[in-house]
Amino acid sequence: MASHVVSVKTYIAIFVALLCLTALTTYVSFIDLGAMNTVVALAIAVTKMLLVILFFMHVKYSSRLTKLTLVAAFFWFGLLITFTLSDVLTRQWTSPPTGWGPSISSPAPRQK
Repeated sequence: MASHVVSVKTYIAIFVALLCLTALTTYVSFIDLGAMNTVVALAIAVTKMLLVILFFMHVKYSSRLTKLTLVAAFFWFGLLITFTLSDVLTRQWTSPPTGWGPSISSPAPRQK
């Protein structure tokens, strides 16, 4: 089986891109974007993940079966996250206990 040969220039370009994206992640972490902080951080993380999977793991040059396996793995991961969040987000959370002190409904201690 013949394998695809990737040039060193491509590896260096991907490595520099990953370093730049890591620096961007660090830079963005010091900026207050409100609710968009998580969105921007996840977008950068997904971009870095795709670069690693496509080039360093050679999925870009792999067979269709390898690509299908990768898509199936992400689909399965998405199902697990969806079912976990559907359980956690629909629970009725109770308030934490107030501690060991007397509660409001307990009777006052007797005086001797």
